[in-house]
Amino acid sequence: MSLLIVIPNRDTTKLEQKLSELLPGETIEVWPNVQDFDAVTFVLAWLPPEDIWQQLPNVRAISSFGAGVDGLLSDAVPDVPIARIVDSMLAYDMAEYVLGHILAYKLRVSQYLQQQQGAHWYPKRAHQGRRVGILGFGQLGQKVAEVLVENNFVVSAWSQNEKNHQTVTCFYGDEGLLSMASESDYLVCLLPLTIKTQGVLNQQLFSVMPNHSVLINVGRGKHLIEDDLFDALQKQTISHAILDVFTIEPLPADHPFWRCKQITITPHASALTDINTVVAQIADNYQRSQSGNTLINCINRKNGY
Repeated sequence: MSLLIVIPNRDTTKLEQKLSELLPGETIEVWPNVQDFDAVTFVLAWLPPEDIWQQLPNVRAISSFGAGVDGLLSDAVPDVPIARIVDSMLAYDMAEYVLGHILAYKLRVSQYLQQQQGAHWYPKRAHQGRRVGILGFGQLGQKVAEVLVENNFVVSAWSQNEKNHQTVTCFYGDEGLLSMASESDYLVCLLPLTIKTQGVLNQQLFSVMPNHSVLINVGRGKHLIEDDLFDALQKQTISHAILDVFTIEPLPADHPFWRCKQITITPHASALTDINTVVAQIADNYQRSQSGNTLINCINRKNGY
């Protein structure tokens, strides 16, 4: 029996070392350097290659390396329990990221930094919009909403199924999505990536948003149709976009997003999981899978999260 780490294009040395400390005596391998594919019973993965699963006939359980399960829901993935990482601090970090970027845009921080470089003195009133719409109202979305309400923003939230909340106006369904977007000065995407949510940030959505509005995507890169965003920014259908996630990561140096003044880029840093929290949950689930017990933090494959 062995645990296989499948996280392409990333140095996993520290991860492997910490797992070895918590799982002494267990075989831990890192793809593609695998001695015995038949011995692999547990896979820790993030965006694994599609063809790897056919080489792993004895997998009992799979864990995502993060809160999302990107790349683990295709038909090629074995029908075994899939767990995700749950870190209570992620919600606080995400809320601070969203609040911080909204305030930075509202107070024209970037504009004043540019003026400072040229020694220009040109005061302007802060942007006045205070309506924030949140796409996705799970653990992260609810914490973001809570912090925004505490800071006197008017918050709405959209989810696929109907929800109710004391301080947040809730929307659901296709009509609810467009209705909320039309009333949002800031639209924040916190959705899980599923077949239904892929490409949800598109021309139709941008067309109903106020032309002064700001898009904030901290969900997944594939939520966004990039050409539609460029078109919306060029036509001033919306004013600005703050992007933390991208279809290809790291974002290639020649990608046009880097040179667009109406886009603020951060390197998928909105909420980074502590490696000790990750390792503890993975080691626990590995031991559970080997003993035939139920994994913690399992997803619902039908729902995709």
